[in-house]
Amino acid sequence: MDNNISIGRRIGICAHSYEGGALCFLTACKEGALQLGPHMHPGIILSAVPMGLSMPSWESGDNETIESHLTEGINQIAKSGAEFFICPDNTAHIVLEKIIDKLPIPGLHIADVVCHEIVRHGWKKVGLLGTKWTMTGPVYERALGSRNLLKMIPDESYRTKINRAIFEELCQGIFEGATISLFREAIQALKRKGAECVILGCTEIPLIINSENSPLPVVDSTRLLAKYSVRLALSETELPDSGWIKPV
Repeated sequence: MDNNISIGRRIGICAHSYEGGALCFLTACKEGALQLGPHMHPGIILSAVPMGLSMPSWESGDNETIESHLTEGINQIAKSGAEFFICPDNTAHIVLEKIIDKLPIPGLHIADVVCHEIVRHGWKKVGLLGTKWTMTGPVYERALGSRNLLKMIPDESYRTKINRAIFEELCQGIFEGATISLFREAIQALKRKGAECVILGCTEIPLIINSENSPLPVVDSTRLLAKYSVRLALSETELPDSGWIKPV
């Protein structure tokens, strides 16, 4: 083994849910091995403040409490030497967008990574699955709208069932056949409305939905974020002192 090999910048992963955080970590390690060779990857520093501390605040709209937990996690990885951060949680970006300029290191925004990939493929009508806050909230409304992409979400009945399944099952490592069918039905309904692809906009959805069982091409937010973070870590792109980093 070449002990002088460069492994790039240190990536900081600020996990919110543990299933999404674990998938992101594993993907980054595997992508690193593809780029650098077996058993190699950029240095990765992981923080995981329990999402359960933030759940009551998500329901009540208490963003200040969520901000404190996310800031704690990013401070942990920054103090440990991470040079930029990623957060494998789409919903968390609602709060991260409000505090990004106050954080000690810059971040790679999950929706910017996702939209970069969508534009690369040339899709215009984009289905979106995620928590109720992600599907109806501002993060993808901004990211897609700024690129003249049409956001399409399931009807309210599907949104309620999907949100429940995410928190009561997927985030806890429970994967039921009926839930897989629910997500496939929701995607099929989006396809009938004209969607050309579907964003798996909750970082646990890729644990049950993939290109083999989805009625539409999938845009896997978790794995894309991890892969783009490795690409950034190994690049010579100059990083800002704070704020969002443009995907490379």
